[in-house]
Amino acid sequence: MTRYFSNNRVPRRGRISAGLLMFRWNQGVLEVFLARPGGPWFPHKDHDIWTIPKGEVESGEDLMAAAVREFQEEVGIEPRGPYLELGSVRQRGGKTVHAWGFEGNWDASVPIRTSMVEVEWPAGSGQWSVWPEIDRAAFFPVPTARGHMKVAQHPFLERLAAVARPAAKRAAVSA
Repeated sequence: MTRYFSNNRVPRRGRISAGLLMFRWNQGVLEVFLARPGGPWFPHKDHDIWTIPKGEVESGEDLMAAAVREFQEEVGIEPRGPYLELGSVRQRGGKTVHAWGFEGNWDASVPIRTSMVEVEWPAGSGQWSVWPEIDRAAFFPVPTARGHMKVAQHPFLERLAAVARPAAKRAAVSA
């Protein structure tokens, strides 16, 4: 279980994360799967907070392997490739996030399975409580996703839109 200290930071060896951006086509509309962080920090915030399921890369770990591991840990869904390279972005706090897209689906009637984190809350109080790492997940059409997603991760949406094609178009191209 990850422990978040009173300064709301996890002790880190590096500032590199990797994650996956699951997408689907719904009646010809590209939708992306985003996760909303749990914990006590943003209980009422819904904009500029949702993120791709991602997490820290362990020392010596392959970026793609970390992305798959973190996706499974954060939302409990087993991702299946092929994976589309989406490059990396640098977030406001200095963390670099590497991402890959993949086509998949999730039944919203099935709750996500997420890992739990231990948080000192209120900060500096010495009191620890356990929270879900992710408290919600959902598919959003890309324009709606922009309103919810961390601004620093918006380039992943543009890059995904440039490389993702509906299954029907992929089949026509490969025929």
